[in-house]
Amino acid sequence: MYTKNLCIYSDSVNELLARYGVKFGIYKDNTFHEQLFPFDMIPRVISAEEFAYIERGLKQRIKALNLFIEDIYHNKRIIHDKIIPEEFVYAGSGYLAQCEGVSPPRGIYTHIAGIDLVQAKDGTWYILEDNLRIPSGASYPMIARDLCRKCSPQTFRDNHLEDNRNYAKLLRKTFDYVNTEGHTVILTPGRYNAAYFEHSYLAEQTGAHLVNGHELTVEDDKLYFVDFSGKKERVGVVYRRISDEYLDPMNFKEESLIGIPHIYDVYRKGNVALINAPGNGVADDKGIYYFVPKMINYYLGEEAVLKNAPTYLPYYQEDLEYVLMHFDDLVIKDVAEAGGYGVFFGNKLENKAKESFKELIKAEPRRFIAQEVIDFRDIDIMEHGEFVPRKADLRAFVLMAEEPMVWKSGLTRFSRNPDSFIVNSSQGGGFKDTWVLSR
Repeated sequence: MYTKNLCIYSDSVNELLARYGVKFGIYKDNTFHEQLFPFDMIPRVISAEEFAYIERGLKQRIKALNLFIEDIYHNKRIIHDKIIPEEFVYAGSGYLAQCEGVSPPRGIYTHIAGIDLVQAKDGTWYILEDNLRIPSGASYPMIARDLCRKCSPQTFRDNHLEDNRNYAKLLRKTFDYVNTEGHTVILTPGRYNAAYFEHSYLAEQTGAHLVNGHELTVEDDKLYFVDFSGKKERVGVVYRRISDEYLDPMNFKEESLIGIPHIYDVYRKGNVALINAPGNGVADDKGIYYFVPKMINYYLGEEAVLKNAPTYLPYYQEDLEYVLMHFDDLVIKDVAEAGGYGVFFGNKLENKAKESFKELIKAEPRRFIAQEVIDFRDIDIMEHGEFVPRKADLRAFVLMAEEPMVWKSGLTRFSRNPDSFIVNSSQGGGFKDTWVLSR
């Protein structure tokens, strides 16, 4: 119903994406490489009924994760009640002692979440990962849909689907809900960041100021934006696209040159909202992922709507024994890695490497999780004028104001390698639009 019209314009859209600078950057061997993010014109299509189910599960999950972060930095009930081991929480790299006792404006930590899902061949949706620190990717389907509309307006007249142009409106609603009085700024580390296109694009779409650390200053426990003329304007929201540890050299990494001295002190006193909240990494650690269904039950008194992929924690002796016995059937993930790195398929390793890896897992059990290999549902892409099946995931975006809001779209990433399950852009993957059909 849609493929013929859109596929005709595939080259045109990719040329326009290149012209608009829709790229991402990768640092390799201390060198910055910038490359295009290949777009496939065949959309992923999700029915209204199926997306309603996904939406219900995502809202439930984000509510529980937000409650977990608040609990960890305050009362720690989930630890006291032995739902999650204390040492398991504090050993994670995402836990920040500086966040103890600090409450963000309106009690919201997870303003923007990027939740990665895959659909198995039997139709079951599984959560693969929660991204609660600086999730990226919403800008790509936004601009791609816009260009597709221009190339083939008839396609969008003939098909009834949800309009994804409201992401900026949802983002602005999120900003305004937690604003402590002042301008909204998007804080970027600069042109050589991997997602700089997205920073500038979202600033344009939301009307926020795009700034770097040198344009912000702290005075009298408040944050100010200094414009080109030297005029200072109060800032109430910072959508920061830099990592926690580089945010404030006075409170985190003192060698940071891209942060703002004392911005965290302003935040701690409730005079600015930071999106997302510092310390969120305690909840999106790949090891903590194992406990999210337990969190949902503990905080909400509900069973999880969306399933985790079957996961084993070598931290527990029983799971360690299972992992070592079924090593060839599992995918092993280093909890500290991201972007598709640190992922190992047991059956792909040579015998010597396999035995060394098993010894490493036994020596550092907190460092790894193991998961059953989910055979993703294949999705067609266009390659050299032919339809070919490839593995794909879906990054869904959930924003939080009074209540969680799920964007009725998403970033579908696919592997360009027919033998790979890794879909990340940094690993050579491409992306496509996600159509949610309207009722």
